[in-house]
Amino acid sequence: MTRYPLTETDHQLIRMGLDVLEKNFDDGVYNHTVGCALLCKNGKVYTGVNCDGIHGSCAEYITMGMAVSAGEREFDTIVAVHEKHLNCVIPPCGNCRQMLFEYCPDIKVIVNDENGNLIKVSARDLLPFAWQPVVC
Repeated sequence: MTRYPLTETDHQLIRMGLDVLEKNFDDGVYNHTVGCALLCKNGKVYTGVNCDGIHGSCAEYITMGMAVSAGEREFDTIVAVHEKHLNCVIPPCGNCRQMLFEYCPDIKVIVNDENGNLIKVSARDLLPFAWQPVVC
């Protein structure tokens, strides 16, 4: 697994994710408890929050959907955040890992390593043996 060093831009993404969460946090309702920031290869950044409920959607899905809906197809880095998590960073769940693998397997994902240090890894590395569509 290749580990990529964090840049100042990565730290800005974390702050942007926390900012969108702070602006949209539902105190006591908890429908929006995770923020996300997504950097595209062209430099544009999209932010979003999760939408909870019976069949909720993660912040990564919401944010990726916004970017794709805006015509984006090339992605650089993504991060999910909450202020009470280690380094304010939350690793993507299994569903998000699969989505990232299918849309952009080489996107960098900011996570905490086994020692609690912030690192970036590719989505491909977060989901070994991922399901892939059969190509005949």
